[in-house]
Amino acid sequence: MAVEKRLAFAIVQFLRDQTHRSALNSDEQESLEVAIQCLETTFKIGSSDCHLAVSQPLREIFLNALLKNDNLTVPETSPSPEDIERAEQLKNEGNNHMKEENYRCAVECYTKAIDLDLRNAVYYCNRAAAHSKLGNYTEATGDCERAIGIDPTYSKAYGRMGLALTAMNKYPEAISYFKKALVLDPENDTYKSNLKIAEQKHKEASSPIAAGLGFDMASLINNPAFISMVRLLVTLMSGMMSNAVRGPAAGVGGLSDISSLIEAGQQFAQQIQQQNPELIEQLRNHIRSRSFSGSAEEHS
Repeated sequence: MAVEKRLAFAIVQFLRDQTHRSALNSDEQESLEVAIQCLETTFKIGSSDCHLAVSQPLREIFLNALLKNDNLTVPETSPSPEDIERAEQLKNEGNNHMKEENYRCAVECYTKAIDLDLRNAVYYCNRAAAHSKLGNYTEATGDCERAIGIDPTYSKAYGRMGLALTAMNKYPEAISYFKKALVLDPENDTYKSNLKIAEQKHKEASSPIAAGLGFDMASLINNPAFISMVRLLVTLMSGMMSNAVRGPAAGVGGLSDISSLIEAGQQFAQQIQQQNPELIEQLRNHIRSRSFSGSAEEHS
């Protein structure tokens, strides 16, 4: 019965939305109210049962099914000028929420905008960005697909699809979308940077050595300079612990030990750079790839 209740709740939400549309006269609105009451009574649901809500409005779910099964790209009917204006206001509110990092509120605003104007690819793409910020990458890719279906030349939709796919560790697909974004917007530095990150992550994931670590840890562990560094570190740490036990009189010696530790670290880094520059580059790339270049992107 849980599925039926959620469906009934979605229908009630849809009917309630319809009652607020100015195109209905008073008799039609009253009929909808009666239908809502009948559904709520039959399925024992109410407006406070928010746990029954689904992530997308029923109208949008229905449209997505049409787009998928009937190969439609946009709805046949156009929204009214009033709906278009209100949808733009909601989009701008969503953009403000994104700037303030209120990502859930942003999703709600973009969803309401989509409900008013299903033809606008920007609304789907912006909601994809909000979903990605929340870690909802499956929802983000779905919104990017809808945006691309409406406007196949919208480069930002391809770029955001690439970011979501990268976060899902689907690197070959992400690379493909970043390349498509660059075909449409060749000078975009963000797409170029994210493409390099996806390519590097794909390379690391394909490596049989320490794939989970993201760099060649085996080369580091077997490096003589690393082994010497570890031994020195153990010796220095033992000395520092002994000084701590002996008390404040050993304070000068403790500072000396710290200086020796810093100096040893510097020497270690220099030796690794000389003996294995490729490993150092891997480490640098690994650190760089911890964050994507999409964090500061503007929303349309």
